Amino acid sequence: MMGAGPVRPVDAAGLILLRGRRDAPEILLGRRPAKTTFLPGIYVVPGGRVDRADHLPSGFHEQIHPAVAKTLSAENGRRPALAFLRAALRETYEETGLLLGGGRAARTARPGAAVWRAYAEAGAAPGFGELDYVLRAITPVGSHRRYNTRFFLGDGGRVEGALTGNGELLDLRWWPAAALERLNIVDVTWALIRSAMQRWQDRVAPGAQQPKLLTYRNNSLVLRDRPAGRA
Repeated sequence: MMGAGPVRPVDAAGLILLRGRRDAPEILLGRRPAKTTFLPGIYVVPGGRVDRADHLPSGFHEQIHPAVAKTLSAENGRRPALAFLRAALRETYEETGLLLGGGRAARTARPGAAVWRAYAEAGAAPGFGELDYVLRAITPVGSHRRYNTRFFLGDGGRVEGALTGNGELLDLRWWPAAALERLNIVDVTWALIRSAMQRWQDRVAPGAQQPKLLTYRNNSLVLRDRPAGRA
């Protein structure tokens, strides 16, 4: 269409889960179906767009690290910070069947959405406070489908449930870090994996470091550190 501008990015959230040895962890990845329109046949971490339902409380005590909340709020004035973390945990549950717990259930209200009911039935509380904000990635301007995705890091050793999923991710499993080179992984996911593994190896606590920002310039990936306090 004449005069049409760039597609506006859709807010999304993803979760990278690591478990095992600090120097050689396992990573939860799945392959997108070949017939999907976005990144077909590519291995990715669980994640997806932020829905309006993610603005609603989970029904549990929702304590996140103040630094994580501050950064998310500074980046985005349209959504509460918790919406991104709720979306990351919800998408992970829907696509993998796994729950990232943060202790025993401490409910403040009756859970509404299916994901929060699953936590209640398991006797676990969502691990909001366990999540670290690792990377924000914005799809290139020329793409027909664009996302502004916040990626979080969680401890895969704390998940509960059976690895099943809803079919959105195929070949879903815990992959050893040494096996990743033979998978079809795009540059954004590689940047996420490397950033997350560095924090994992250094045992960085949630909120102790600012997330990296990944954008594109002339179709080339640009990954940079964000100064503290900058949106």
